[in-house]
Amino acid sequence: MGGCVSTSSRRTSGSMGRREEVSPTCCDIGFCGQKRTKRTFSDHVIALHHLPSVPNRVFTNGKSRSSCIFTQQGRKGINQDAMIVWEDFMPEDVTFCGVFDGHGPHGHHVARKVRDALPLKLLSSMNSCQSRQIGSGQTCFKGSLKAADLDKDVSAEERLISLWREAFMKSYKAMDKELRSHPNLDCFCSGSTAVTIVKQGSNLFMGYIGDSRAVMGSKDNNDLMVAIQLTVDLKPDLPREAERIKRCKGRVFALQDEPEVCRVWLPFDDAPGLAMARAFGDFCLKEYGVISMPEFSHRLLTEKDQFIVLASDGVWDVLSNEEVVEIVASAPSRSSAARMLVDSAAREWKLKYPTSKMDDCAVVCFFLDGKMDSESDYEEQGFSSATIQSYSGNAGESDDSCHRSEPSLQRNFTVRPSEESEGFGNRRPHPEEFEGNEDTVAGEDQNWLGLEGVTRVNSLIQLPRFSEERPNP
Repeated sequence: MGGCVSTSSRRTSGSMGRREEVSPTCCDIGFCGQKRTKRTFSDHVIALHHLPSVPNRVFTNGKSRSSCIFTQQGRKGINQDAMIVWEDFMPEDVTFCGVFDGHGPHGHHVARKVRDALPLKLLSSMNSCQSRQIGSGQTCFKGSLKAADLDKDVSAEERLISLWREAFMKSYKAMDKELRSHPNLDCFCSGSTAVTIVKQGSNLFMGYIGDSRAVMGSKDNNDLMVAIQLTVDLKPDLPREAERIKRCKGRVFALQDEPEVCRVWLPFDDAPGLAMARAFGDFCLKEYGVISMPEFSHRLLTEKDQFIVLASDGVWDVLSNEEVVEIVASAPSRSSAARMLVDSAAREWKLKYPTSKMDDCAVVCFFLDGKMDSESDYEEQGFSSATIQSYSGNAGESDDSCHRSEPSLQRNFTVRPSEESEGFGNRRPHPEEFEGNEDTVAGEDQNWLGLEGVTRVNSLIQLPRFSEERPNP
């Protein structure tokens, strides 16, 4: 969980407005030489209404042709994590994966809304960007480029990257805009992270905000499995993030009982204490430096790359990148990998922080060769491969359920343990290190400070005021 903590009483203001509609042609995207069928607006509405039953779209505990996903509620209330794998997202071997970690009193609704709407907005943005490129006379291209063709097709690859970059930027912006104007969902002090990837042939495109993370398991030259961190935890203590927030008059400092957790505060009040620098929602801080613009990066996959793990920070708070990759690689079956990883995280919470409340965990394990176990082996694990309508035991995920009153949820968890590991390990690299970088970023490890038994408040909306002296803004 990312999240926020308020130290004074603030009035939550709802927002009213027209709801943004996704383009009715958002699912009609193809590439060179592929005919696209026109769809009417009514067809689009039906598609949205039956979104959970779309083929090859999995969003509850289960598996697909090339992935398995699993989530488990922590000990802090309703599960606020959401996840999705959408195969056949577009033609030409395109798969979409995402993990979303909600925070605040309505964080579970925000995470689920983003899970459902963001992929459609990405499709719509991609369709719009591609149509504009075709209209400008640029050549259409396939998503997979062979190494032998790189030299002569550099311009095509650059256009593909540019296309997806623009699509990610526009879709994230449109998603936040819809949340702001949503008539039934109050996102003033609630929000969500997002870590999303699109695999198109051998190209991997990533867009992310907040502190959910993506890590890849790959073979090195000695055929040993190594962990490669693909994203950055976008928290307020990153220099570039802190500079932007302070430039917008927001404040960044940590509480005295958790000095290693930097938070974002309003310039005039000790609220809300958001523990991340970028998020969907959290509109009380959008004028003060918190943004929903994603970091975008591209990577060309090779035969050595085995799988990608997307997970919320309930996993990364207690397991290192290397431990996560080792657990997934050693799972008795691929279909059990996500559940094994969540079970391992749950055990680590109990061992390392017995006095703390375990955070929600959500995991997507995406195997890059597109292969999974047989259905019989999968059923032995006790999962359901169907797209189920329930979500971790909680029914009613539609937008209509958003208006129901929910109690204020207190979300606590301990800080990240002190561990050292190779590569990124528990060091948080700067976003600049990733832009267009296809290699593992090496650097000096930075230890995390851990406070045994001290919990971290994430979304309690009202607390007594500070009596201690605060750092000057």
